[in-house]
Order: sequence, then structure tokens, then C-alpha cells
Amino acid sequence: MATAIIVRFALIASFLSILSVSLPQPLVLAAEPKAAWQADWDKTVKAAEEERELVIYMTQAFEPVFHETFQKKFPKIKVTLVTGRGPELSQRVMSERRAGKYITDLYISGNITPLTVFHRAKILEPIKPLLLLPEVVDLSSWYEGKHHYDDPENRYIFVFEGTPRSGEITYNTTLVNPSEIKSYWDLLNPKWKGKIVSVDPLVAGPISAAQIFFYKHPDLGPEYLRRLYAETDMVIVRSNEQLLDWLSAGKYAFGIGARQVDTAMTQGLPLNQFLPGSLKEGSSVTAYNGTLSFFNRAPHPNAARVFINWFLSRQGQMAWQKYVDRNSLRTDIPKESLTRWKERVPREDGEYIFTNLAEYEDLTPGRKIVEEALKQTGKR
Repeated sequence: MATAIIVRFALIASFLSILSVSLPQPLVLAAEPKAAWQADWDKTVKAAEEERELVIYMTQAFEPVFHETFQKKFPKIKVTLVTGRGPELSQRVMSERRAGKYITDLYISGNITPLTVFHRAKILEPIKPLLLLPEVVDLSSWYEGKHHYDDPENRYIFVFEGTPRSGEITYNTTLVNPSEIKSYWDLLNPKWKGKIVSVDPLVAGPISAAQIFFYKHPDLGPEYLRRLYAETDMVIVRSNEQLLDWLSAGKYAFGIGARQVDTAMTQGLPLNQFLPGSLKEGSSVTAYNGTLSFFNRAPHPNAARVFINWFLSRQGQMAWQKYVDRNSLRTDIPKESLTRWKERVPREDGEYIFTNLAEYEDLTPGRKIVEEALKQTGKR
């Protein structure tokens, strides 16, 4: 009996020994390596913090956007901002470079100066190789499913804003019934002769986008541009403040190329602009201060790279869109922060000409027509 028990125990022990060998061993998982983009990003941020500074020239003051968001997120990178008009800043950049001074890293502005000055001078570096964050690289998060650029190579001037506009036409609400204006051609009605004031159409600014739109539109074109300036007895001013004052006072019914109209409207002045799509020829989509350029020989290239990725991220574009009240081309961010947001976001069923495309940027033909029309009327 004892012998049988010993044998049984031996068999059980042998069985358990076999079983223990056949059981799978516990898996030991090695730590997953960081994603390539994350490792590159961490390295870039560290290098940027060692540079300690970033210099941006821009045509509109965005201090709260940068100091309340970017500066808090990256406190070791000091942001220096220089603001001014496009012609002034471009002259400053070119003068600095001729003197062998490479001061600025980035340029944020409208679409004219970067293309007509910096791109032609070949002093810009491509933007795409700098993009790291997956949410920035992901094209599905951007208008029309792509990154927009303002240069022929689609590399150097990144367009991050697209705001629908209707010819930059502002009107006095006490003098104009907007329902009477169904087409841009209606401004040529003799009823409005001598009742239109415009900023100087030969000086770069918001009016440049309007000229591109008029000139390129198949139902408007060169003939409309010529007649607008030749037949309406239009008054030309250099001062935006003067234009808004005269328009608000009812001295003129329409103003073309005015800036800061939204601010004037919030102050209760009797001004408004035609809603995108309200005129039968449609509207343009334009970036007024919505392009980003990166200079070659930039003194703080890593800080510039960190900023570009942050600025084009959801957080950066939400901060920018809320502050400037213009539509970001990121489609994955809420638009309700925009004043009259439904009017400021391109509709899927709308008809638009995207005036930031490089092929539209040669202003020479349109400006020549405008200049000749003004000479005929004795205004040049």
C-alpha cells in the first residue's frame, strides 16, 4: 500500500514538472520607444529653449495671442514682436539684410508682401519640412483637405486664414438699402455717382484682394474694374480714418477698401458690409493677416519651428481666431467665437474665388487698368 502511494506521488510530481515546463512564461514588455515625431519635437523644444528668443515681424498686433498662450506654454522662449504696415516692415527687413543683419525669424502678414518682396528676393525657407505635430500635419483638419500656400511652389508662404469677403465694400446703413444691391454692377448705377469713396487703390492693402477678385471674376473682369473707377466719380483718400469718418457721417454712401469696419460697427456707427454670397457674383476668400513665412538665416530657427507648430495647432489657431475675429482654415476648431461666424466661414454651397492663390497675385494688369481709369478722370 505504501509502495503504491509513493508511486502515485512520483507520478503526480512528474506530471506537475511537465506541466510547469509547458506553461507559458510571463511576458516582459519592453518600454515602447517614443514616436519619431515626439523625439524630434522634444529635441527641438530643448534647442529652442537654449536659443531663448524668437523675433516676429507682423502687420497686426497679436500680443495677447502670444503672451497669454504661447509664452505661458514655453516660458523659456522670449517673444519679441515688431508691428507695422507691410511696406514699412518689408523695407526694414531688406535694409537689415543688406547691412548683413539677420534679426527676424518669422513674418506674419497678408498675402502681398511675402510674395512680391521676400519670395522674389529668395530669402524664405520652406515651411513643410518644419511641420512636426501630427495635428498640424493631418490634412483632414484643414480647409479643402490640404495646406494652402501663397507661392507658386506651394512651399514658402503658409496661408492659415480664409475669410469670405464681398469686394471690401462698406456702406452707410442710413443711405443704402442693401436689398437694392444685388450685383457688383449695381454700384455703377448713376444714382451712386459721386457717392463712393475709396482708399488709394494703387497702395497695397485690403483693397488689393478686392481688385484681384474683380479682375479675375468671369462675370466682372477688366471691364468692371475700369468702369468702377472711370464712371463713378469716386473720391480717393489715403487715410482709413478719413474714409470711415466720411462714410459714417453720410457724406458718401459706399466705401471701398476700408479697414477696422467691425470695430466701427461695434461702436454703433451706421456702417455695414455686404454678406458673403449676398451679391450674385459670389465672394472671395482672403487672408488679410493670415500668412506665415520663415526667413532663411533666421537667428532662432528652433524657436521658430516650435512656434510654427504651436501656432498652427488647434490651440494656437483657436487663440488667434478668437482674438482677431477672422476664420482660421483649420476646420476642426469651433467657429462660434467669431462675430457673425456664419458669415465668416466659407459655406460648402458658396461660390468663392480664393484670392491667395499665387496665380492671382500679379497685380500689375489690374492696377494698370485702375491707374488709366483714374487718369481719365483727372484723379491721377
